[in-house]
Amino acid sequence: MLLQNKRALVTGAASGIGREIAKVFLAEGAKVAIADLSLEAATKTATELGPNAHPVAMDVTSEPQVDAGIDAVAELWGGLDILVSNAGIQIVAPVAEFGFADWQKMLAVHLDGAFLTTRAALRHMQKGQGGSIIYMGSVHSKTASVLKAPYVTAKHGLLGLARVVAKEGAAHNVRTNVICPGFVRTPLVDKQIPEQAAALGLSEADVIAKVMLKDTVDGEFTTLDDVARTAVFLAAFPTNALTGQSVVVSHGWFME
Repeated sequence: MLLQNKRALVTGAASGIGREIAKVFLAEGAKVAIADLSLEAATKTATELGPNAHPVAMDVTSEPQVDAGIDAVAELWGGLDILVSNAGIQIVAPVAEFGFADWQKMLAVHLDGAFLTTRAALRHMQKGQGGSIIYMGSVHSKTASVLKAPYVTAKHGLLGLARVVAKEGAAHNVRTNVICPGFVRTPLVDKQIPEQAAALGLSEADVIAKVMLKDTVDGEFTTLDDVARTAVFLAAFPTNALTGQSVVVSHGWFME
């Protein structure tokens, strides 16, 4: 098992990509804290995933909740080895019509959440044997699409945070990476399909074929398993050779 006895915390883990990462981490031998805005949802997921999954209520934009939640997990298990900063939301609109409150909300979840969870995790990783911090970026960490100004801004920002933490964390054997998926068929993406159809004047089928998947090599969505297996690979990588790097997982939509 690649993650035997590792102690991980995954934010936004009650559903979607976070849940799949937690499931695969558990299968690889880790203990996983299922951190989510909803304690009820986190508890349900933890119960479904088994005894090595532990639910944690966490609003990633709340400094007290993040600090308390990560401290509690580290105390429970005697430390923390892996953080996956995955929690995210999506709001789509043209820049000229984007509400400032929505802009702030988007950046708070994606960037403030990444910062707060990173800071809290580092305090424990630096006292232990180090660790792996993985940020859930996006193909939009590398490129841009219409209607997604704060999302693109935030996902680009994660690259900068990861690179700084890679340099600062090296002395403590803490490495960082950013996973940059293409479109993954999650509830977050399902919600976007009719929204983009309305905004762009397209059918929902055309949004999928001509917007979301038009530049992939196979016309396929990135799968939950594609992303989760990449997270395992990065979390288990034995050296600093890949620290500070991003990995695009997009069926060829974006290539570097």
